[in-house]
Amino acid sequence: MLANPLSNLQKEILEIYSTDIPIDELNELKILLANFFANKAIHEADKIWDEKNFSQQEMEKWLNE
Repeated sequence: MLANPLSNLQKEILEIYSTDIPIDELNELKILLANFFANKAIHEADKIWDEKNFSQQEMEKWLNE
């Protein structure tokens, strides 16, 4: 028995990758996954931005530090 069992995401990815798909489809799948997680990160960052009431001026200040 594994000390750290696989997560549901790992299990699903292993199932997907157990099939032999063309490289172009594999690359498309990688892009879809990357976009999915990027969008989740952007959504969370936007949520924090709104909760903290950050402004565009504050962002400009940070960029120039």
